[in-house]
Amino acid sequence: MASVARRVEAILQHEASSWGIRPVPLEHRTLRGLDLGVLWFDLSVGLLVMVTGALLVPALGLPKALLAIVVGSLIGCVPLALVALAGEREGVPTMVLLRPVLGERGSFVPSALNVIQLVGWTAVEFWVMGEVANVASVRLFGFESRVLWLAVVAVVCTALAIGGPVLVIRRWLERFGIWVLLGTAAWITVEVLGAGDLGAIWNSPGEGGLPFWLAVPVGGVAAAAFGFVFGLSAIRIKGFYLALTTIAAQFVFHFSVLNLPKSWLGASNGITLEPMTLGGRRIGTDTGIYYVLLTACVVMVAGAFGIIRSRHGRAFVAVRDDDVAAGMMGINVVYTKALAFLVGAFFAGIGGGLWAYYLRFVSVEQFSLFFSIWYVGMIIVGGMGSIVGALVGVFVIRSVQEALTTLGPELAEWLPALGGAVVFAGMNVLLGGIIALFLIVEPKGLMHRWNILKASYRLWPFPY
Repeated sequence: MASVARRVEAILQHEASSWGIRPVPLEHRTLRGLDLGVLWFDLSVGLLVMVTGALLVPALGLPKALLAIVVGSLIGCVPLALVALAGEREGVPTMVLLRPVLGERGSFVPSALNVIQLVGWTAVEFWVMGEVANVASVRLFGFESRVLWLAVVAVVCTALAIGGPVLVIRRWLERFGIWVLLGTAAWITVEVLGAGDLGAIWNSPGEGGLPFWLAVPVGGVAAAAFGFVFGLSAIRIKGFYLALTTIAAQFVFHFSVLNLPKSWLGASNGITLEPMTLGGRRIGTDTGIYYVLLTACVVMVAGAFGIIRSRHGRAFVAVRDDDVAAGMMGINVVYTKALAFLVGAFFAGIGGGLWAYYLRFVSVEQFSLFFSIWYVGMIIVGGMGSIVGALVGVFVIRSVQEALTTLGPELAEWLPALGGAVVFAGMNVLLGGIIALFLIVEPKGLMHRWNILKASYRLWPFPY
C-alpha cells in the first residue's frame, strides 16, 4: 500500500506539481491547446446542461431555444475566456488576480464564495451522476442502491480531483474520457433525432416565458452583448461618422426584426406581454408600476455613479476628452470604447425591458429614428457627460411634451385653422428649436450652467 502511495505522489509531483499562489514558471506550463480544448469540451457537456437545454424547448420553442443557448453560451464563455487570458498572462490562479483589485483580505470574500459554490455544485453533480448510475443499474442489472452509487461516484471524482488537471487531462480524458463523451453525445443525438418529427418540433411555438424579475436583467445582458459586438465594429470611428454608424445599426435592427420569423420577435405585429409579477403578486396599477420603475431607476443611477467613481469611469472620461492622450497614458482605448458600448447598451436594455412591461406591448415601430432624436435632445438639454444632466434633460423634455400634449387640443379648438395635426407638428418644431437653442446658447447643457451658478455663489461677493 505504501508503494502505491509513493507512486501516486511521484506522478503528482512530476505531472501536476503545486505552486500555490506563486506565478507558475513558463517551463512548467505544460498544457497545450489540445489539452485545454479537451478539458473545456468535457466540462461543457453534462447531464444538467442537457436537461436545461431540453427545458428551454417547450418554453421558448426550438428556434428560440437554440438562439438562447448560443447567446447564453457567448455571454457565459466570453468573460470566462477574458479571465483565463489574464490568468495565463500572470501565471496565477483566478482568485489571486483579485488581490491587486481588492487587496489580500478583500480577496478572501470572493475566494470563500467560490469555495461555497464549488462545494454546492459538486454535491449536485454527485447526486445527479449517482441517480443516473442507479437508474442504469436498475434497467440493466435489476440492482438498486442510491447510496452505493453515490459513494462510487464520490470516490471516483475525488480521486480525479486529487490527481489535478494535468494528470486528469493526459491520463484520463485524452486517453479515455473524451471518446466516451463523444460516443455518448453522438448516441443521444441520433436517438433524439429519430424519436420525433423534427419539422413539427421546429414549427411548434413556445408555451412559456421568463418572469419579470428575470426577463428584464436578461434583456439588459443580451443588449450589452450586442452593444459590445457593435462597439468592436465601430471602435475606430468617431464624431459624425460614429453617429452615422449608429443610425445605420438602427435601420439594420428594424430590417432584421421585420424579416425574421414572426415567432422570434413578432415581426410587424409586435409582442404582447403579461403584467409584471413580483413575489407572486401581480402589479397592474399605475401606482405599483411607478414604484417598481422608480426603484429600478434609483438602482441604475446608483450603479452609474459607482461606475463613474471606478477606474473604468475615469478611463471613460479620459478617452472621451482625448483618446490619443489616454492611450499614451497607458489606457487601452479599444477596450475602453467597447466597454462603454457594453455599459450603455446594458442600461438601454434594462430601460427597454421596463418600458415594454409598462406598455405590455413591444413593437419595432416604437424604436424609430424620431425617438432616438428625442433621446439625443434630452442629453443635449441636460448636459453631455453628466448623469444628473441626463435626468434633468429627460425631465425638461418630457415636461414640455406633456404640456404641449395637454394644451394642443385646446389650442386647436381656439384656432381651428391650425387643424388637428398641431400637436405632432408642434412637437417636431419644438424639439428642433430646443436643440438648436441649446447648441447655440448653452452647448454644454443645463448642468454646466448650474455648476457655473454654484461656483459663483461660493465666490460671492468676491469677483475672483
